[in-house]
Amino acid sequence: MVHFVGAGSGAVDLITVRGKKLVDSADVVIYAGSLVNAELLSDCKKNCEIYNSATMTLEQVIEVIENAEKCGKITVRLHTGDPCLYGAIREQMDILDNKNINYDYCPGVSSFCGAAAALNLEYTLPNVSQSVIITRMAGRTPVPEKESIESFASHNATMVIFLSTSMLEELSKRLVSGGYKKETPAAIVYKATWSDEKKIICTVETLAEKAKENGITKTALIIVGNVLEGEYERSKLYDPYFTTEFRKGLE
Repeated sequence: MVHFVGAGSGAVDLITVRGKKLVDSADVVIYAGSLVNAELLSDCKKNCEIYNSATMTLEQVIEVIENAEKCGKITVRLHTGDPCLYGAIREQMDILDNKNINYDYCPGVSSFCGAAAALNLEYTLPNVSQSVIITRMAGRTPVPEKESIESFASHNATMVIFLSTSMLEELSKRLVSGGYKKETPAAIVYKATWSDEKKIICTVETLAEKAKENGITKTALIIVGNVLEGEYERSKLYDPYFTTEFRKGLE
């Protein structure tokens, strides 16, 4: 049996209770060493086999899993954040399906949630933005043309941009080209929820400048949108004049 587990955004205590139990009871753990906090492995069983997938190929990961299956061992595939985002889990699951190896998936706290917590931020403010666009700049992994930064920027919705810290000058240009004003609020959150977390409030125009000033070149999320500052409308959720199935509003 294989358990895909989201390790959370960085802080050791942000893995879920279920995820922690799975890691601690596993016979084999394959963890994404480039981003997963290694302290999460401190309570693994003494005889647990631990592999760092940062140094492995997909084929090598599958080989470890297959060998564990032959011995009746339980494997945890430990991914950063929640593996549904940029986690490359589908290709692993498809191979396991073809090999008739059972697996399940335990979600985790994504870094985009950790970044919001670091900023005390609500991504969806009434009359500002009710949508969150999660995307990335094209790198070695291409982005479909219809999902360009410019096309998403045209909505002026809240944007959370992964895997793009090394391309901030280009990102700023493309955000402005798409429709954001240069002075639109933006934030850089480095290693959200880790002990060395950094958070910088800036504007779309000054993203590259502020990242350079703070020595940030990777492992950061970029957040763009007017939810970072400014006015918004009160929600209807707790409006005394708004009727819900749980309470009657004032007349």
